[in-house]
Amino acid sequence: MKIVIVGPAYPYRGGIADTNQSFALAMQSLGHEVVLHTFTVQYPQLLFPGKSQFSEDPAPTNLTIKRSINSINPFNWFSAAKQLKDEKADLVVVRYWTPLLAPALGFITAQINKTVKCIALCDNIIPHEKKFYDKALTSYFTKQFHGFITFSDQVKSELAAFSNKQTLVHSHPINLNLGEEINKKLAKEKLKLSSKTHYLLFFGLVRKYKGLDLMLEAIANLKRFAEEKNIKLLVVGEFYDDPEIYLKMIRELKIEHLVEIRNEFVPTEEVKYYFSAADLITQTYHTASQSGITQMAINFNKATLVTNVGGLSEIIEHNKSGYVVEKDSSAIATAIEDFYVNEKETSFSEQAKAKKSSYSWENFCKELIDFAQNIKI
Repeated sequence: MKIVIVGPAYPYRGGIADTNQSFALAMQSLGHEVVLHTFTVQYPQLLFPGKSQFSEDPAPTNLTIKRSINSINPFNWFSAAKQLKDEKADLVVVRYWTPLLAPALGFITAQINKTVKCIALCDNIIPHEKKFYDKALTSYFTKQFHGFITFSDQVKSELAAFSNKQTLVHSHPINLNLGEEINKKLAKEKLKLSSKTHYLLFFGLVRKYKGLDLMLEAIANLKRFAEEKNIKLLVVGEFYDDPEIYLKMIRELKIEHLVEIRNEFVPTEEVKYYFSAADLITQTYHTASQSGITQMAINFNKATLVTNVGGLSEIIEHNKSGYVVEKDSSAIATAIEDFYVNEKETSFSEQAKAKKSSYSWENFCKELIDFAQNIKI
């Protein structure tokens, strides 16, 4: 088949771009022809909360990536649709994660969906940080597709409010560019972290819904235990919220000596060091659909603590590969204490290692092709 994937890809950075590229590589390895169509303008800089939208990694040499879509210029949408038509694809897969892009991606799909199967791969349906226009834009977008893929049952249930079209649910595969776990001591040396300290890792873009506040409160609850066991929280990722909100919390909770913050976007080749240096990955979200961070932890054979929200608990087996706890700082603290007191790291790591093959891109692609072939235009 010839497959077109529409969404972020190089030179854009971030988890969705990495995922689209892993998706394309996996399809190519199965013998399909793949073209990625990405943006000339993804977000106006005024609406982008981070420092840069663009990757500093080298460009992939084994993918065909075309920059064709200006998300804020309706005149471009006609030419972008024509470019997609000219691909003469058998299948178009459009990535959806924010209603801000629904007008552009919905319009372009509407121009091509009479002649080619169009499937939306939905990370989210309702955003974590809700706006008044979300439902109207999502409704417009979902009307243009013949079928959908979601990474969790939670997102599928949200989608049901907008469409009754066929939906495939498949857990988020593990991206292909992450590398392997390395020795913990060497990882700490590389990152200039103390070899004697135990690290809890809070990784990724820092936004309100991701619950760093809950994690900080949990550390405060654990203050004496953390001091005795030499445990620190390592917060790594670019802040999309005002960092001062969290720095003030840290000062007020008097946990400055128990928290280390690295407010920076982590290049792909450095991700393995942070995960390898950590004992436990923490995802104390207030709301969630699913998260690629969970699969990253599995890739590096790491235990994960998640709050029982959205689709996070669909991946982690409580007290086997990690913890699923209520959205409460005391519950989070209790689980962390149990992890260290009962020395769960090795057994949880073995469980994560055993699950890894379940999250292959090859399985995802084969299921997607079968799903697409059964869809009628």
